[in-house]
Amino acid sequence: MKSLIPIPLLIALCLVTGGSPQATAARVEGAQVIDVTARKYEFNPSSIRVKQGTKVQLKITATDHVHGFIIDDTPETDTKGSPGLIFASTRDCTRIEEGKTETVEFVAQKPGTYRFRCCVHCGWHHRAMKGQLIVEP
Repeated sequence: MKSLIPIPLLIALCLVTGGSPQATAARVEGAQVIDVTARKYEFNPSSIRVKQGTKVQLKITATDHVHGFIIDDTPETDTKGSPGLIFASTRDCTRIEEGKTETVEFVAQKPGTYRFRCCVHCGWHHRAMKGQLIVEP
């Protein structure tokens, strides 16, 4: 059976993720899709768990008015500051219009806890609108 992933790319993915060619191919082909709602000073769920090496798509829907989403790319306990989440695009604030859904996609490469928050001022308790992504080994 022919591989859908070019051999040099497959080898590079194995080196980056520390996985076998078979395990890496399975991770690359599919993504774990997680639906998140943003409304009135909270994300639901506010705590998200994924396994290390998982390609993640957060589908974030703003239900009441405009919100934003940004997540740290380094785990809370990483003193060196090396990225543990590898994003498909830039890691800027994602603006989510009321009634719309935006996707944030990344690979959860390093175990740890990553904080996320609303990055568009949404009212009095805007600073309380936060959550965490826990990447398990």
